[in-house]
Amino acid sequence: PNFVPSPDDTGLVLTQDDESTTVVYVYAFDEEGNYDYCETYVLVQQNPICNGVGTGTIAGVIMTDEQEAVEGVEVNLSGGMVESVETGVDGSFAFNNLPLGGDYTLTPYLNANPLNGVSTFDLVLISKHILGVQALDSPYKQIAADVNQSESVTTLDMIQLRKLILNIDTEFQSNTSWRFIDANYSFPEPTDPWLEEFPEISNVNNLSEATPNADFIAVKIGDVNGSAQANSLVQEERNLNGETFLELEEVEMRAGNTYTVAVTAKDFTQLQGFQGTLQLTDVELLKMEYAEAKAEHFGFRYAEQGFVTMSWNASAVDMAVSQDEGILFSLVLRANTDIALSEAISINSRYTAAEAYRSGNTMELGLSFTNALVVDPAFALYQNAPNPFRSETMISFNLPEDCEVDLTITDMSGQVLRVVSQTLSAGYQTIPLKYTDVQASQLPADGVLNYTISARPLASGSAAKASKVKYTATKSMILTK
Repeated sequence: PNFVPSPDDTGLVLTQDDESTTVVYVYAFDEEGNYDYCETYVLVQQNPICNGVGTGTIAGVIMTDEQEAVEGVEVNLSGGMVESVETGVDGSFAFNNLPLGGDYTLTPYLNANPLNGVSTFDLVLISKHILGVQALDSPYKQIAADVNQSESVTTLDMIQLRKLILNIDTEFQSNTSWRFIDANYSFPEPTDPWLEEFPEISNVNNLSEATPNADFIAVKIGDVNGSAQANSLVQEERNLNGETFLELEEVEMRAGNTYTVAVTAKDFTQLQGFQGTLQLTDVELLKMEYAEAKAEHFGFRYAEQGFVTMSWNASAVDMAVSQDEGILFSLVLRANTDIALSEAISINSRYTAAEAYRSGNTMELGLSFTNALVVDPAFALYQNAPNPFRSETMISFNLPEDCEVDLTITDMSGQVLRVVSQTLSAGYQTIPLKYTDVQASQLPADGVLNYTISARPLASGSAAKASKVKYTATKSMILTK
């Protein structure tokens, strides 16, 4: 006989004899008794405990090698059953009601917030490790330093990490943010964690009620000083000890004029590194001139919005040969309005956190403006900075009109050591001068040099030629070797 459905039907009851795929028809009725249905199925399986198998639990904790619990790790279970759980603030996880006797594999995964715990100070420590000055003292720190997963720690890792700090990259190109190593694993050679493949999974074979915990050691990639925030209970702290300033010579800029601004640092040999976000207001960055800091130390992803990210660190070799007061870099700026340089440039943590490193201390990073200059239409030659200088100095002057300019360096006897000729536009200008430009065997260990600016105005028109020298001035500077 044909089946006639009724709203009074209570449903389908399945028993262990129905351990198979059972087709089920699901009906829906309206108030008038009209109905329709859809077809689905139910797969009936017996609970293992019904067969006397019993169940067990696989549990564990995920912590850093400094015993900080890692929250939010996705732990995937495969094998006898497939499940996924996430660690809590205490770093723990558990899989319950697993059939005893089964084989299981645990795989942790977390690839979020790659900048967590990462700063230029990590680059300082990685550089020391590469140079053999101060080794990373645990296999987990070396794995953290292996940013590109090449199974070694090289300058290529520093290049990738710096791009992340500068916001050029927003994630690790060849790695995940965290890696996890079976806590029961012992490295045969701690100074070479890649001597053999270390386990990043945990296998549980023949699960029993006495199965031990499946714990993992978490490694935050790029963080070699253990500063990553591992869970929400840990307060994110930047322990800043003192202040360090980058120095610039103050200039009252005039709209439309171009200025070359040297950025220096006092006690340069004690500065291990710095990072931060340089913000420019009402000025246009035309270009950067590199000195101690090179092109790879800057990020221009947000330059159109007026932000330049910075990350610089010195190697031990740099520290040995650099000057006490060094030019880091220079900014070539065009003023969009009349504005003081100190109002146009600032440092903040908008994209890259502002901090500096001296003698192992992390310090606040700021800007200091000195020797205010009011640049007017008159010709003027200013004192070089820094002075005295050892490896490089900047010679600044103001041109009332477009000129061909000669910078002449002489010793006290009048002997010409160097001539630099350039065609420059009206306004505040700067010419960098290196020790190698004026190096001569007869120079004393410490000596006074003269520098002269001679400027010839350009005639108007497309075929402009310079006239005779109209502007000239001379000042003295001190060179120390």
